Amino acid sequence: MDIGAAAWLVILLALVLANLPFFNERVFALLPFAFSAAHGTGQAPSKPFLVRLLELAVLYFAVGGIGRALEGRIGTVFPQTWEFYAISACMFIVLAFPGFVVRYLRKRH
Repeated sequence: MDIGAAAWLVILLALVLANLPFFNERVFALLPFAFSAAHGTGQAPSKPFLVRLLELAVLYFAVGGIGRALEGRIGTVFPQTWEFYAISACMFIVLAFPGFVVRYLRKRH
């Protein structure tokens, strides 16, 4: 895989995984979320915002690990300082904005 394809793969993967917590009610899209207060009410349990944020943080590190692995496969892994991680975390949050809007800001009819 060349450098351009690896970069686009990481960007697309980050876009998909950043929105994953907001588009489903399962944890990491695999495990059902069960909350005791929703049992008996007839409603499906909804993930709290804090769970979505924790899931977003774990997915950020997963994308970072995949990106680092692809970089190591292509060539030398460059050392990164805190500025890189601060900027990439902010970019991951920006990529999650469409899912946040659909989940919390869109009017329901």
